[in-house]
Amino acid sequence: MRKLLFIIVLIPLLCGVGWWYFHERALPAYAPAYREYAYVSNGKSNTVSVIDLRTFELAKTIPVGTEPTGIAANGKKNEIYVVNTGSNNVSVIDAEKNSVVATIGVHGRPYFIDVSEDGKRAYVANSGSANVSVIDLERRVVLGNVRVGSEPGLARVSGDGATVVVSNRGDSTVSVIDAKLLRVRSTLTVCQQPEDIAIMPDSSKAFVACSGSSQVASLALESGRTSGELTGDHVLALMDVGRTPVSLALKPDGGELIVCDFDSDSISMIETGTNEVGSSTLIGQHPTHALVTRDSSRLYASNFGSNSVAVYDIDLGRRIATLSVGSHPDGLALSQDENYLLVLDTQAGDVTVIQKRTPRKLEPTEYSLLTMIPVGVQPNGIVVKAFMMGGAAKK
Repeated sequence: MRKLLFIIVLIPLLCGVGWWYFHERALPAYAPAYREYAYVSNGKSNTVSVIDLRTFELAKTIPVGTEPTGIAANGKKNEIYVVNTGSNNVSVIDAEKNSVVATIGVHGRPYFIDVSEDGKRAYVANSGSANVSVIDLERRVVLGNVRVGSEPGLARVSGDGATVVVSNRGDSTVSVIDAKLLRVRSTLTVCQQPEDIAIMPDSSKAFVACSGSSQVASLALESGRTSGELTGDHVLALMDVGRTPVSLALKPDGGELIVCDFDSDSISMIETGTNEVGSSTLIGQHPTHALVTRDSSRLYASNFGSNSVAVYDIDLGRRIATLSVGSHPDGLALSQDENYLLVLDTQAGDVTVIQKRTPRKLEPTEYSLLTMIPVGVQPNGIVVKAFMMGGAAKK
């Protein structure tokens, strides 16, 4: 009798919980051929975790090289590229099959990879060999290795594909590569320990964060236009920001640049047209990455030291929410519809998924925790890929 009463009481409760759970997780109806995945490089597991963003479940774990770090998606075809720092190579993943289809050798200690907008080339800065490997993604071969400065950390290609900007942490310089000729056309002395790079949408300027001197360098690029005239590569300004700027996020229209100041617990806003620091706002303990929505209305910043993500309203100019996530959040990504924020929890080894929705009555915010998905050990990078099977990539 007690068992019967227990079942009679439990079933309605479970039904209620189930309805609430699936109601909160209500997802769009997707076309049968539609796919959307998040790819996470796991530095200490030598794997890439594939998360199905239609169901928010772990779909597959793909073995890659040793110590995978940087990861990027091809905007023109359904491929993902993973830099393996320990094995000095790049794994090519077919996103339709979610399997490695090629491995391309590069030089010593690569960390990041950037792909040109036309999807034909990739650039890998090899920190241990002071050069940049240029990869032909159609033939999956290295076209050449361009000698740059000491300890290059990042190579970023401009939107027009003509220029590659390389930050050399070891000698506080920036190498500017002519992508057509595959040679360095300028070497510019900037601020101390340059790291992250952002390039304007019109390819006219680049910005480089210097963690060692708490500055951001603004550079004019030869292939772009400044004041209506072609110019050579040169330093335009060195702007003082907060302590230890570690990453940059550019608004889609290029009007403002957001700087994560790790040791100041703040973000700095730079007016890109005038090269002036407009404001600085406390955002959370040790911010590491920032992400701006396509409509430039919201900024998300991961706070590595306080296990949270800050939501900043760009129009209002203030933080509107702080969301708890897993341990030591770092990389960020948005789903294709931007209704889901994915947060890499580097110490916890998982991905926190935050849902943006219309709040119910008395709810304090439009954001809620949807789920936390276990991945590998020490997740480093994350990228989202949406596409139709057998068709062109959406981005």
